[in-house]
Amino acid sequence: MGQVINGVSLTALKIIELSDGNVLHAIKKDDPGFIGFGEAYFSTVNPGAIKAWKRHNEMTLNLVVPVGNIRFVIFDDRNGSTSFGSFYQVTLSKENYMRLTLPPKVWMGFQCVGNEAAILLNVANISHAPKEVDKKSIEEINFNWSI
Repeated sequence: MGQVINGVSLTALKIIELSDGNVLHAIKKDDPGFIGFGEAYFSTVNPGAIKAWKRHNEMTLNLVVPVGNIRFVIFDDRNGSTSFGSFYQVTLSKENYMRLTLPPKVWMGFQCVGNEAAILLNVANISHAPKEVDKKSIEEINFNWSI
């Protein structure tokens, strides 16, 4: 898994199993990690696909994976951070049903692991603004994505 990144947190989530279909909690306004609402969106990831690297300068992300398996990799290059230079990775799924909260200014990439497409939900504190996002190619941060 690697060192925990300063400001990154995992929160266990509740699944309510019902005979006619389950309820999968994501976030409530009084949960840790919720600091306001800007937008919520779903993103799909095809098997084996890697989406890396992105860093938000203002946005806090709250990521949940209700379908499939997604491995998240976080890299901290924030000067002065106690976890500077560290990687952290975690795989979220219905079987490991948690919310991953990422503060601004950490790099993130993710990969669909498994044989089915995956879906992630992001509940962000601000609306998407292209100018607050930094991107790098997958090669610009040295990480071995092989499983």
